[in-house]
Amino acid sequence: MATSYPVDITTRLQSGAVGVDGPVIRHIGFSDLLDALRLGWEDFKAVPSHAIVLCVIYPILGILLARTVLGYSVLPLLFPIAAGFALIGPFAALGLYELSYRRELGKEASAWHAFRVLRAPSFGSMLGLGALLLAIFAVWVATAHAIYVSTFGNTPASAIPDFVTRVFTTPEGWRLIMVGCGVGFLFAAVALCISIVSFPLMLHQHADMTDAMLTSMRVVAKNPIAAAEWGLIVAVLLVLGSIPFFLGLTVVMPLLGHATWHLYRKAIETPLTSASHEIPEREIEKRYAADFPSVLFQWHYWRRTDQ
Repeated sequence: MATSYPVDITTRLQSGAVGVDGPVIRHIGFSDLLDALRLGWEDFKAVPSHAIVLCVIYPILGILLARTVLGYSVLPLLFPIAAGFALIGPFAALGLYELSYRRELGKEASAWHAFRVLRAPSFGSMLGLGALLLAIFAVWVATAHAIYVSTFGNTPASAIPDFVTRVFTTPEGWRLIMVGCGVGFLFAAVALCISIVSFPLMLHQHADMTDAMLTSMRVVAKNPIAAAEWGLIVAVLLVLGSIPFFLGLTVVMPLLGHATWHLYRKAIETPLTSASHEIPEREIEKRYAADFPSVLFQWHYWRRTDQ
């Protein structure tokens, strides 16, 4: 019995962009990762204003978290929370994927265009996967806290020098580092496997949450070495961006966001243009003085132009 596909999928099957089991996955290497970073940097230089609009929240949040941690004497949670940026970063970069897509199409791209992602048909699926990543982040922080308590007990570190001394100069501290890094690696690996290309795929091809995660896992399965190298690159850049006081994340986060879009384009064989992705601009209707005050209510005109 022949398999039946929707018209859009059938067209992509005939073009070779989609296989019977989903999008066609390419083999990628370290050179592709470097090229994705290069293209991401070009996007960042072309539209630098979005760093303020979309990414300044990261250093602010980091500073607030650091103050909260120090104020409540739970200093050991500072590093796990900072490391957790790698888990939620793919979701936070949604607007950056839109900007990179527009630049690749040769269209105008400004900070305000990033908010068009809110009107994407698959935005609900993006929210679903974003909620899953946030849940993974919360479990990771709770797990890191449990590891610390099991190692040092409930006695809090009184200050940063005391905490650093306990971690780096005692056997318990080195055990904490090894166990914490090992468990953290598992959380990062799970997040990487389900999200390496998920959000760009949902934005570009309107895949649902399940299909997007399965495709990401297929990308990792076909390119395990490249995926591991990408994870290492992300980790190193996030560490560098967190020094000092997370201010470097204003550059690192948009760079990784743009680079993730280009990584998706290299890893998955899809046509650049997607007719269903393009959201038609609303026709601007002429307005007359006699329409006042109803002219103040935009929905009135949108409803008429949508009929």
